[in-house]
Amino acid sequence: MELELRTLYPPRQHSFDDDFFFALCQANETVRLERDALGNIIFMPPTGTETGQYNFELAVEFGIWNRRTQLGYAFDSSTGFKLPNSAVRSPDVSWVRRERMDALSDDERQGFALLCPDFVVELRSASDELKPLKEKMEEYRDNGVRLGWLIDRAGKQVFIYRENGSIEIVKGPSVQLSGEDVLPGFTLKLTL
Repeated sequence: MELELRTLYPPRQHSFDDDFFFALCQANETVRLERDALGNIIFMPPTGTETGQYNFELAVEFGIWNRRTQLGYAFDSSTGFKLPNSAVRSPDVSWVRRERMDALSDDERQGFALLCPDFVVELRSASDELKPLKEKMEEYRDNGVRLGWLIDRAGKQVFIYRENGSIEIVKGPSVQLSGEDVLPGFTLKLTL
């Protein structure tokens, strides 16, 4: 028998509040969890080896740019952010402008920072359905992300989400992406 648990719903008339969710994440460090805006806890299974390697290479390229420019702070997929709609999300790669992070107190940096990153990347794994990832990207945009990339290697396409509401789809076996005015000077050539 195959059991698939992807979402844990709170008991009626209760919710998984910030303190409970943070404690749950700390007590289960090896499990990747997110919380949606309704308070439901979403289990994020580990990626396969190929997806993990691809994501690591993305993070390295981004990290090199960030270290060179020192314009902000870069984060990996284990970092949770509490969005203004109360969801706690962990993008595969994310970035926040320096002045926004520096404005947070030490206490605010210890938990899930109450802010939406300026830039996010979500990488579609073989086990991911495209529709929920598109919804997550729209959630990021609706909560303040300025630029987001949804990389769909299976479909050989990248969805580019911008703060003005536009969504551009770039297709091909290889694509060139720009950080635009959000990530000045950052370009990335991807083989899909």
